[in-house]
Amino acid sequence: MKKRFVVLGAAFCMFAMAFAEGGKTMREAFADKFLIGVALNTRQVTTKNPEVQALIRDQFSSVVAENCMKAAEVQPEEGVFDFTDGDKLCDLAEKNGQAVIGHCLVWHSQAPRWMFRDKDGKQVSREVLIQRMKDHIYKVVGHFKGRVKGWDVVNEAIEGNGEFRKSPYYRIIGPEFIRLAFQFAHEADPNVELYYNDYGMDSPRKREAVVKMVKDLKAHGCRIDAVGMQSHVGFDTPLDEYEKSLEAFAAAGVKVMVTELDLSVLPWPKGNYGAAIETNFDYKKEMDPYTEGLPADKQKEQDDFYAKLFDIYLRHSEDVTRVTFWGLTDADSWKNNFPVRGRTDYPLAFDRDMKPKPFVNTIIEMAENAK
Repeated sequence: MKKRFVVLGAAFCMFAMAFAEGGKTMREAFADKFLIGVALNTRQVTTKNPEVQALIRDQFSSVVAENCMKAAEVQPEEGVFDFTDGDKLCDLAEKNGQAVIGHCLVWHSQAPRWMFRDKDGKQVSREVLIQRMKDHIYKVVGHFKGRVKGWDVVNEAIEGNGEFRKSPYYRIIGPEFIRLAFQFAHEADPNVELYYNDYGMDSPRKREAVVKMVKDLKAHGCRIDAVGMQSHVGFDTPLDEYEKSLEAFAAAGVKVMVTELDLSVLPWPKGNYGAAIETNFDYKKEMDPYTEGLPADKQKEQDDFYAKLFDIYLRHSEDVTRVTFWGLTDADSWKNNFPVRGRTDYPLAFDRDMKPKPFVNTIIEMAENAK
């Protein structure tokens, strides 16, 4: 579908001038490298704000729902499905000529409460949970068939130490739940791409476990197209180990996607927990040092780190098929409330005024100069 342009008036003209001197957007600069994506909330999907509409359309070639395609949202009660918001996301993407990524089919968090319990509140049997998982995957994947490019089939099933997460899916079904989920997703739509998605991928033990899982899926004839490296990174993320993981996943015979990219500039109470959403700490002023704005030296540190990340992605562009920022602007980032609620963070490519950070122009130039 051709890119659509609308007249947005003087406000957008000033907004557009903020981008690279050559006039290219991220979407244009990375068009022959990999998809540049963004996670959107439902408010952004339906916004009438022309500046927000233009930012989504012009800067990104793919979109993913932040929440509205997760199991608790689409099937809040057993057998009762609501695809309203997911359909709106697909409508927007089709209008903009963007690829849609489905997130996510099987995840221990944000699963509906009924999934693991019977009417009496007791844990369901293995057979019941497998059937419920199958029914959910068939219905959701089937509904979006032909509109979604690929699905995060299983999300966050492995711990940082390389062991399986003892989620309800694992405890009730066993490790086979991963294989079954990929099998069901492929049966529901043989043409859709299938991904495994996880955080903390710079961990050597997790890397080894994910490679083993990929090989196991392939050995059992399951389709798996890519591994998603969430990439909720911090300044202490070891980029050498991070790159080793990217290389290891590619060597296992799958593509690699950077699925939930953001770079927090704030201190962590006890180290970077990636996306372990069960982790929360009480608010303390010393954990929220930049309420009045980001100092120039800290912005420079973030710009340099993002440039290092995109250097990795561009050098491996034959294996990397998508890089998705987890949020549109700093104002909407989940990092303002994780792992300490109420902080002011600056993790994304666009600031609270929807202006690009300096590194946006840098990575555009890097993409244009890359072979």
